[in-house]
Amino acid sequence: QVHLVETGGGLVQSGGSLRLSCAASGRSFSAYTMAWFRQAPGKAREFVARIMWSSPITYYADSAKGRFTISRDSNTNRVALQMDGLQPEDTAVYYCAADYQGWSAAPNDYDFWGQGTQVTVSS
Repeated sequence: QVHLVETGGGLVQSGGSLRLSCAASGRSFSAYTMAWFRQAPGKAREFVARIMWSSPITYYADSAKGRFTISRDSNTNRVALQMDGLQPEDTAVYYCAADYQGWSAAPNDYDFWGQGTQVTVSS
């Protein structure tokens, strides 16, 4: 059974940084795309960044470009999201997700999800 467990959320001041981590287990993820999404209160879940497990190809939402960096470590089966220059509008629950043989920004295309981790940015 696939498990995705996010850690690393918290409260940070505007301009600060956080590093989120997603521990993936239950199967080989070599054929998966791994992604980070976020959902703010009253808003739809939105794509943040994705990476192919089998290669370092990445893609970012416009809101994340230049500030966030997604990476994966095949040795530890973890996907990270380094977030710098955080702003209050980045406040949301951040989710890790896995898409089998896909390359999508649509939440409905993702097969597995973590429980989420809260990120709060104060002004």
